[in-house]
Amino acid sequence: MAADEVDKLMRAGDGWLAGHPEKALIAKRYLAHRWSLTRDALARLVETEDQAVDEGADEEADLPVAEEQRVPLARQRAAAVLAALADCGAGRVLDLGCGGGALLAELVKDKRYTEIVGADVSTRALEIAERRLRLDRVPERQRGRVRLLQSSLTYTDDRLTGYDAAALMEVIEHVDPARLPALEHAVFGHARPGAVVVTTPNVEYNARYPGLADGHLRHHDHRFEWTRTEFAAWAARTASAYGYAVELRGVGDDDPEVGTPTQLALFRTEVAA
Repeated sequence: MAADEVDKLMRAGDGWLAGHPEKALIAKRYLAHRWSLTRDALARLVETEDQAVDEGADEEADLPVAEEQRVPLARQRAAAVLAALADCGAGRVLDLGCGGGALLAELVKDKRYTEIVGADVSTRALEIAERRLRLDRVPERQRGRVRLLQSSLTYTDDRLTGYDAAALMEVIEHVDPARLPALEHAVFGHARPGAVVVTTPNVEYNARYPGLADGHLRHHDHRFEWTRTEFAAWAARTASAYGYAVELRGVGDDDPEVGTPTQLALFRTEVAA
């Protein structure tokens, strides 16, 4: 019967309780202050919220894909970013807008990265990233390689300066267009890593998603999605303004008419002395 009570709470709270700031108090009261049940309920709620963050990281997860596209786009995208970072020979890297830590988890597996910093404006996302990386369980030497920082990418932050490379994986499309110049200054001007890897959706490819209505974006939080021409123009202008060279790459299946679902820009420069 005890398990039934937890199940009832989960059903009653479906869709809202996991993200509620007072979920611990609500669970405690509902379960009549029985700590063992409350603990089990909170564990399940945390798992539910973690899953929601992970789904946000894979924003195409609910969109139909071709049968031949067996490797999820999120995995292809992460692999492309890791390849770009490896091409730069980076050892000290930033994951800007790291979210729940999906890319960080891949970075920590590679010993070439001696210092890894994940930055995000969301404290909740950073908590989830910390749990995903199990920083409270790993050896001290490995824990010292990784730091998590709360930081907004539209404001300068001295803690983010002096790194070999930075990744902004599916980040810029979540920024209001009017705030993009602030992000450009904060990342390319102030932090100024030796290389910057940026990925963003190719809006032209949306036509290949049967379930995506005409004119709709891939995720409700996207402020914009660019065509290949628009992304190339932004990349060229940003590179010129801040003294970088830029190379464009595609990620995912390359459609002869609309290109790849994800577009990637690799910016490189010498790190300022």
